[in-house]
Amino acid sequence: MQKRLVLDQQQIEIILKRFCHQLIENHDTFENTVLLGLQPRGPIVLDKLVKLLEEISGIKVPSGYLDATFHRDDFRRRDFPLKANETKINFLIEGKKVILVDDVLYKGRSVRAAMDAMIAFGRPAKVELMVLVDRKFTRDYPIMPDYYGLKVNTLESQYVMVEWADNGYDKDAIWITEKA
Repeated sequence: MQKRLVLDQQQIEIILKRFCHQLIENHDTFENTVLLGLQPRGPIVLDKLVKLLEEISGIKVPSGYLDATFHRDDFRRRDFPLKANETKINFLIEGKKVILVDDVLYKGRSVRAAMDAMIAFGRPAKVELMVLVDRKFTRDYPIMPDYYGLKVNTLESQYVMVEWADNGYDKDAIWITEKA
C-alpha cells in the first residue's frame, strides 16, 4: 500500500497551536463556548486541543464527546451494524456557541448527524466546525469547516489515515493512502 505523508507530528502541533490562538481570538474567555469532539476520532484531537488551550490561556474550556451513530442517514444501510461510542456531555448547550471538532472532513455526513444529535443537549446559538484535514470536492452536504489545518485534493479511491502516538503509533502523522 502506497502512503503519502501530508502532515507530520511537528506540523500537527503547529496547526493545533494555531487553532488555539484562533479560538482565543474568536471566543475570548470561552464564557459561552463549548467544544465537542465527534466520536470516534474527534475526541483525540479535542483532548490535545483542550490541553493546549489551558496551557496557553489558563482557561478551563467546557468540552465533551458526541456520538452521532444513531443519527446517521446510513445507519440502517450498512452490511454490518455500526458500533456506538460514548457521548460524554455533562452540560447543556442551550444558547452556547458550539465548536464541533473532528480529524477529517469527508462527505459531511458525520457532521450533519452530529448537528442532529447535539440538539438533545439544547439549541446552540451558533455552531462552528474545526477539522485537521478538509478533503475538498467530496461533500454530499454543503458543510464547510470554519477552522481547518490542511485542505487536500483526494480521489474517491483514496483514504486519509490519521495515526496518533496515543494509539500506539511511533508518532502523530496523517497520510493519504489507497483504499483497500
